[in-house]
Amino acid sequence: MKQIASFTIDHMKLLRGIYVSRKDTVGSEILTTFDIRMTRPNFEPVMNTAEIHAIEHIAATYLRNHSEFGSKIIYFGPMGCRTGFYLILAGDYESKNVVPLLISMFEFIRDFEGEVPGATAINCGNYLDINLNMAKYLSKKYLDEVLYSIDDTSLIYPN
Repeated sequence: MKQIASFTIDHMKLLRGIYVSRKDTVGSEILTTFDIRMTRPNFEPVMNTAEIHAIEHIAATYLRNHSEFGSKIIYFGPMGCRTGFYLILAGDYESKNVVPLLISMFEFIRDFEGEVPGATAINCGNYLDINLNMAKYLSKKYLDEVLYSIDDTSLIYPN
């Protein structure tokens, strides 16, 4: 069986950042998949499911309501390894194109107050497993340590 592209990236060299994971053509449309890496694989602890779940709910709501990108959002969700998220956008993009979007999204999560969107038994299959405080903490950490000073080492996959 052919190895998938994301398994060919050397995760021992991969830093926290935003990477173009793949580009796919569906009909006449290009879909760009971004690897939003919040923790350094194999070097830092992974995120717990409760904070991942809170980030997912708030981010997906924010993104799908975004004035510019809302209609281009195909998917936002967690990686199985719990080191980050995937974002799929309709269109042909590079990592640097979405830095402002992700800064505003993580600032929104960092500053979020109130009930997490969709965090009820009617709206979610695991609504009790949500940790807003940790989601806010991790969003602030990612902003301060990665996004606000991001450069090519965190925008282009390592060789």
